[in-house]
Amino acid sequence: MLTIKRVPTVVSNYQEDVLLESNVVGCGRKCLGKCCLPVSMLPLYSFKNDDNEPMEHNIHTLPEEEYQISFLNNLLLGLWEERMSQGLFRYDVTTCETKVIPGKCGFIAQLNEGRHLKKRPTEFRIDKVLQPFDENKFNFTKVGQDEVLFRFEPSTDYKRRYFSGMGVDAGISPSIVAINVSPIEYGHVLLIPRVLDCLPQRIGRDTFTIALHFAREMADPFFRVGYNSLGAFATINHLHYQAYYLSVPFPVEKAPVRKILARKGLGGAGVIVSKLLNYPVRGFTFEGENGSTIRDLSEVVVNSCISLQNKNIPFNILIAQCGKKIFLFPQCYAEKQALGVVDQGLLDTQVNPAVWEISGHMVLKRTKDYEDASEKLAWKLLSEVSLSEEKFEEVKGYISEAANLEEMEEDKSINPDKEIPDSPGPRVASHVPQDCLVLH
Repeated sequence: MLTIKRVPTVVSNYQEDVLLESNVVGCGRKCLGKCCLPVSMLPLYSFKNDDNEPMEHNIHTLPEEEYQISFLNNLLLGLWEERMSQGLFRYDVTTCETKVIPGKCGFIAQLNEGRHLKKRPTEFRIDKVLQPFDENKFNFTKVGQDEVLFRFEPSTDYKRRYFSGMGVDAGISPSIVAINVSPIEYGHVLLIPRVLDCLPQRIGRDTFTIALHFAREMADPFFRVGYNSLGAFATINHLHYQAYYLSVPFPVEKAPVRKILARKGLGGAGVIVSKLLNYPVRGFTFEGENGSTIRDLSEVVVNSCISLQNKNIPFNILIAQCGKKIFLFPQCYAEKQALGVVDQGLLDTQVNPAVWEISGHMVLKRTKDYEDASEKLAWKLLSEVSLSEEKFEEVKGYISEAANLEEMEEDKSINPDKEIPDSPGPRVASHVPQDCLVLH
């Protein structure tokens, strides 16, 4: 069973560049008037808004033994635990059984019957990636104020600041972090950019960087941020990202990769695109070279995603390694379901393979499936998610054109059939004790 040690809610040592502001400025309104979301008075974390800063010039490149708990990390966990003590979650996720499935990939299985029984159903078509926002369907303007943890906004002076309470000015659409009331794991939250603008679930140029900054500011390699497009098992058509802690590497983080595309930037810094090897779902990874910036990485990923959206290709995104590595998985499981070509045994599991499942964290809904979980079955399910080799190459062409990428000479020295992956994934950080590991 997976046990997570709760991080203390005291302010950590790593806060020398976070300016704490205790003054409370309020507008006196209970609601913004545009919707029923009462966010008139919330804590505000302003992140350092410098998209042109080289990505290696921050704490995420420190040796892992030097990791400290970031201020934002502490803030999120303290507020999340507070909501848990208030009984705001639909079930206690800390009681869910979790195990590592024996095998070379190390897939992680979790039995989460509560999420299956109490999760909100999908309320829109699954055959179109781009759909307009529908205010008559459930959306995040309808969540209660007690579910919202804090605002997450760019600073205006390139400094990190924290306000314990800050009023929302009229006409401002805040980006917020809220609990996921049907959590998959410890610290499971939603990042909702510009919540009052009622943006549909689609990747945009001016909102994706918020998710990258969120991963960077958390400064924890075991806190990952995920995104599901419509048609790839997003359940709400209102722009949002998910994120949670898992104190072991996701299997996809350990998979070997081969460089295939690149875009060079000023001074030689650029972005490298690789393809996954020896993994059941064909996918891409995006990484910045030394000297590259958030802007460099974001532009390549966003242009790639916009191309897929416009071509109605569903996809999932995993933001890993504190925003330094991004996985993109085009997928076709919902399409295969509609065509009736998915094995009935897989359909009976009722598992919807979204970003977490594709990354190797299998959220199972039935005791039988959990007890019988094996690497063979996990591989079989995820293989149904994957595009064919021919379709994957077609998608490669789309993103290459959209992001202005150049072909790279493939490194044939990489052996995709190695049983021990080339990439070890993150090790346990200093603030995550060894007894947090999932037990076989």
